[in-house]
Amino acid sequence: MSDSSSGNARVSTRRVYDGRVIDLDVDTVRFPNGTVGELEMIRHPGASAVVPFLSEPTAEDPQVLLIRQYRYAAEQYLYEVPAGRLDPGESPLQAAKRELTEETGYKARKWTKLVSFYASPGFVAEKMTIFLATNLTGGEAQPMDDEKIETRWFTPAEIESMIKSGKILDGKTMIGYFTWKRFF
Repeated sequence: MSDSSSGNARVSTRRVYDGRVIDLDVDTVRFPNGTVGELEMIRHPGASAVVPFLSEPTAEDPQVLLIRQYRYAAEQYLYEVPAGRLDPGESPLQAAKRELTEETGYKARKWTKLVSFYASPGFVAEKMTIFLATNLTGGEAQPMDDEKIETRWFTPAEIESMIKSGKILDGKTMIGYFTWKRFF
């Protein structure tokens, strides 16, 4: 794999860890200045996230659905938008639809792509795509065995207050919410 616009080129890859969620490789890379060095890279299949609105977000009193779950890496419960990794052969939109239903029980009548991004491209090769989901219909959540998820509705003003006060610390939630707010 090479990036002709920067001159970076992977010379070789050595798999150090083959995990359930991520893989860890040590890549030997030729840098733009011609030197060669090693980079530790976390490989991830990608993920999708959903900013779910009960109705159209232009409604008089729009309601956004967030989940709350314990995140071991953060050592606390976090409010966040529904999200998860892509299964093999799954598109970002298919994953978003699956995750919304699994984690909340809801399905959306309308889907719009908001943004794609790399959260930490210096060493993590995970690309996340965030979708806006509107006009939700209820159903039964089907969380994975290791997930204990609570759901709650918030207004945009409540979400902004929670971000400002540090009650929302999740990056994908902030990116998804503010992308919707600014561009949609």
